Amino acid sequence: MRLSCLQENLSRGLTVVGRAIAARTTLPITQNVLLETDDSRLKLAATNLEIAISTWIGAQVDTEGSITIPSRLLTEFVNSLPSDRIDINLSDQPKGISLKCARFEANINGLDAIDFPPIPTVDSGVIGKIEARKLREAISHVAFAAATEDSRPVLTGIKVEIEGQKFTFAAADGFRLAVFKGDLVEPVMESVSFIIPARALQEVNRLIGGQTSTIEFTVTPQKSQALFRIDNIEVVSQLIPGTFPNYDQLIPEGFATRAIVDQEDFLRATRAASIFARDGSGIVKVHIKPNEDNSSGRVSISSRAEELGDNQGEIDAQLEGEESKIAFNSRYLSEVLDVLGSGEIVIETTSSSSPGVIRALNNDGYVHVVMPMFVQW
Repeated sequence: MRLSCLQENLSRGLTVVGRAIAARTTLPITQNVLLETDDSRLKLAATNLEIAISTWIGAQVDTEGSITIPSRLLTEFVNSLPSDRIDINLSDQPKGISLKCARFEANINGLDAIDFPPIPTVDSGVIGKIEARKLREAISHVAFAAATEDSRPVLTGIKVEIEGQKFTFAAADGFRLAVFKGDLVEPVMESVSFIIPARALQEVNRLIGGQTSTIEFTVTPQKSQALFRIDNIEVVSQLIPGTFPNYDQLIPEGFATRAIVDQEDFLRATRAASIFARDGSGIVKVHIKPNEDNSSGRVSISSRAEELGDNQGEIDAQLEGEESKIAFNSRYLSEVLDVLGSGEIVIETTSSSSPGVIRALNNDGYVHVVMPMFVQW
């Protein structure tokens, strides 16, 4: 293998695939990045056996070939080089590559590409297309609600349902549920549902960045893998087998109290309460109450740390229904308020022991359910 490419392109490509490098593994070669010539371009690929990321960069290829190189060493060295042309040559003894850029050069030992885990290919299945902005919005609204512990693997994933031109993303960790519904660019010929690791979709979200192009995804007929194509990048993720909870049953059908508040005001009061909640089991109390003259209402957000003190903030609200008291985990409350963005939001409660519903007033496509915490009022 002998080729030349620009330092900035190689650096960018290594950064892209570096997200799939295994941090700790019993298979050392998964800490390497695959360099392979492909149709007059340089292909970079990495996998941690759960997710694989491939990208292609422009290169002048003189001789075809492939090799795997330790990712961290190669990335750090390339990032230290000036913005100039890099010449890469494959060496057999020892197996590795030599790099030259301006007045810098290095020799890096590697492993044969034949020992690298095969990057999965997805060339058939259900194909869907979604706007990049809409996909980013869907992922950011649900991924944070997925479980991070592996005790129930299905809860570490996001349930994806696709039917016609509609899609639904849902995530739950046993304490909260996030459901986002949206439209595809065009209808799919076949309905499909699967569970994809939340970590994989978060990587897709990062790779989309500020792109505005349409993202294409393919799900294999066996529902074992999903492929996302983002310009010159491909992300292949293993899917999670199992049965996701019936999330429709977890969304309350009605409410006893409904308050409409300003998102920025509610988030500010929640963050202030969270300072004290850190030393008080993370509990934030939300007290929704009508004004004394029955003109609309207000919401009190408070917390208490037994040995440190307490705090209380109050915001205006448009109130429907009766007085209500409910307590939430401060982190869960802050995280959903963060993704809702500015504008008016709705809080719906039934009782202090029933789940609370939080959503944007003018967005029926997203709903967030939070389980309450039991406290003495």
